[in-house]
Amino acid sequence: MNTTHQRQSKQTALITGAAGGIGYELACIFAAYDYNLVLVDRNGSKLVEIAAKFQEKFGIFVKTIVKDLSISTAPEEIFTELQKADINVDVLVNNAGFGIYGLFHETDLAAELEMLQVNLVCLTHLTKLFLKHMVKQGEGKILNVSSAAAFQPGPLMAVYFATKAYILSFSEAIANELEGTGVTVTVLCPGSTASAFHERTGMADSKLLKGKRMMDARTVAEVGFHGLMKGKTIVIPGFMNKLLAKSVRFVPRNLVTKIVRNMQEDK
Repeated sequence: MNTTHQRQSKQTALITGAAGGIGYELACIFAAYDYNLVLVDRNGSKLVEIAAKFQEKFGIFVKTIVKDLSISTAPEEIFTELQKADINVDVLVNNAGFGIYGLFHETDLAAELEMLQVNLVCLTHLTKLFLKHMVKQGEGKILNVSSAAAFQPGPLMAVYFATKAYILSFSEAIANELEGTGVTVTVLCPGSTASAFHERTGMADSKLLKGKRMMDARTVAEVGFHGLMKGKTIVIPGFMNKLLAKSVRFVPRNLVTKIVRNMQEDK
């Protein structure tokens, strides 16, 4: 359906964790803005379904890559596959990530090491691989999906909150380094978002979430996309999330930690 000319004449966005949630909604938005797509997820059947839908609806080129990003070789394999296919990535969206809920001394180490690989190491590795070419060509955009969790410690999700703090710090630092290069880095820090994330982590019954109305993934994706296009460094969807992110700087950290612990508990 899509010719080589068509593929080369449009910009291309690579999105990890594209089969659902914020990642899928970002893919929808990029497709509507006439971007070709590289969609990465471990859910291959879902990617095939999305690719067929987007190609028919938007007339864009969609390449799917089925990868488990908890495997350390995945970033290099993705990069090599795209090089062989002569696909240039203009926008990198590091969206994939997951969380684990529970007391750190009781949670599963293997699962947490996988989370570190996906949330932190893979994001860093992909950024390193694609950023060099972006700088060389004098243009490009990177969107790293962090969380409002990045602004404070998170008892009962200690490792997850720490990974999101890393993403925020890392993104701010390289955004500064890249000033004047034509390449921008944006970090998206949403609050609690309506998705399957909370059921997977086991925290759906926590005080933070139970009975609360959460921002939908589409709204978060739209705010993130427009912030990326404007070259903003930090994007926090929602007034209350912005307020909370700023207010923690003026509260003693031990008190912030206690407040977060209370919110995270399910009783």
